[in-house]
Amino acid sequence: MTLHWKLVIDAIDPHAQADFWAKALGYLVEDNSPLIEQLLAHGAAPPEATVESHGRRAWRDLVAVRHPDDAHDERTGTGLGRRLLFHRVPEVKTGKNRLHIDLHTAPGDMEAETARLEALGAAVLGRVREPGGTWVVMADPEGNEFCVH
Repeated sequence: MTLHWKLVIDAIDPHAQADFWAKALGYLVEDNSPLIEQLLAHGAAPPEATVESHGRRAWRDLVAVRHPDDAHDERTGTGLGRRLLFHRVPEVKTGKNRLHIDLHTAPGDMEAETARLEALGAAVLGRVREPGGTWVVMADPEGNEFCVH
């Protein structure tokens, strides 16, 4: 049996994190507004559980980004493939990630991609040069580590 999955990332500001990662990966911020509007109309969700983002209604405490080529549920806006879900938590990140994302660039594009990600709000934490490869360790705007190869 194969399982469907998504990577969930804790965030102080899930919408800002989703915007960063959507731009970083070339993903789309999911549009859950049709489902949200339906739930609000039926009294199944309170208005205070939502915010306006990208000119549409969104969940206040969670938002996902999805690969633009992957299928999604038209009724809910939920991606059915490669996704990152950002979930609001009250505490800031306090330690090193136990899981991180590796971004693989085209040959020769690592430095240009690193600069592009810095312009989006990421920070370079270090550069690694080992016999097995070279990569840049970076942090997203909330300090989550990731690598650019």
